[in-house]
Amino acid sequence: MNADDPRILAAAARRPWYKLLYVQVLIAIVLGIVLGDVAPQTGAAMKPLGDAFVSLIRMMIAPIIYCTVVHGIATMGDLKRVGRVGMKALFYFEVVSTVALAFGLLMAEIVQPGAGFNIDPAKLDPKSVANFVSAAKNDSVMAHVLAIIPNSFFDAFAKGDLLQVLLLAILSGVAVSKLGATGERISEGIEAAGKMFFRIIGIIVHVAPIGAFGAMAFTIGAFGLKSLVNLGELVALFYVTSLLFVFIVLGAIARFSGFSIWRFIVYIKDELLIVLGTSSSETVLPNMIRKMQALGASKPVVGLVIPTGYSFNLDGTNIYMTLSVLFLAQATNTHLSLSQELYILVIAALTSKGASGVTGSGFITLAATLEVVPDIPIAAIAIILGIDKFMSECRALTNLVGNGIATIVISRWEGELDRTKLNAAMRNPVAVGDVIEGQIV
Repeated sequence: MNADDPRILAAAARRPWYKLLYVQVLIAIVLGIVLGDVAPQTGAAMKPLGDAFVSLIRMMIAPIIYCTVVHGIATMGDLKRVGRVGMKALFYFEVVSTVALAFGLLMAEIVQPGAGFNIDPAKLDPKSVANFVSAAKNDSVMAHVLAIIPNSFFDAFAKGDLLQVLLLAILSGVAVSKLGATGERISEGIEAAGKMFFRIIGIIVHVAPIGAFGAMAFTIGAFGLKSLVNLGELVALFYVTSLLFVFIVLGAIARFSGFSIWRFIVYIKDELLIVLGTSSSETVLPNMIRKMQALGASKPVVGLVIPTGYSFNLDGTNIYMTLSVLFLAQATNTHLSLSQELYILVIAALTSKGASGVTGSGFITLAATLEVVPDIPIAAIAIILGIDKFMSECRALTNLVGNGIATIVISRWEGELDRTKLNAAMRNPVAVGDVIEGQIV
């Protein structure tokens, strides 16, 4: 349905401001910050609210990804297109991810956020990060590859592993596309099931403000605003670096693809605020699939690029990795040569693959990188443990914008981007964001 359709514009216009999802989420975030700061213990006790919302969304991700990808591949017809889209996506991910890594490295060299800390690694408590170090030791490229294969068909759905579900969906889509008339009937059934799952998400997303309130109240209550003071420069630099990357690098890519990064951000404002409140981009994955389709990207491209990007196109995580590694080197007075920094960039490019949008995965990936780089003591990550929760929000936000841009770019690259839908949505992103395909969300 066109964004200029009077029914859509009228439906959006009739909604009072306090019923708009992004307004509710924004108010909930502010209230969560206030409660966490004024009554830390009460704020920390709100954690189950955030956890419950994340769990509600996460339980729907596997079936939605499966239905979207299977139906997309089955209706593609030409399986060569599937391989072509996949190769283009991986090529794009690798190029932009490398730029993000270099961006973090460059900003750390220019600003020198760790200079003057003069921290003695021997005085740090390695026990505080023991769990992350233990997880990092099992975090290798080969481990990621083997982990893509589930123990059984239903095990992937039971665990909710995104890459495993994606593998099953691709195999199922290829099989259905080769079944002729029988495959067409199966595809129609899967499409109908997908609509049901999206409708369930439409119901769940209405409690997003409660989840955002609980998650934010817990974050401030448990870690406190004062934890930002000592390492405030690093947090501020990370946010500034991510913003520069979004508006300069991703903005240039968006402009080249024929749309405005500003309008795109307004279009996904609800999702950005939910991510800000929950610190996880997984909470909006189903909605991003629906919104990218409404924006004019073809269903097959959206079905392949969005879930794949959640593991291989993590711009925010990449910036965080190189920025944090150099910060720790500077804070512990560990001198790194240019060749060592380039080595860190290469290692980070490998260890970042497979990190998901789940809260805390970025910190584990950082530990995995330091495991391979012996020059910087791994115990040094204890320095930033207290502020990682605040940085995880920025990682998730940047990852989300990057995956949205990637979907539009690759759809355009394939010649499957509906320019009419895209231009209409960019002209009136607020109305389209509130009403998708004629349904108020």
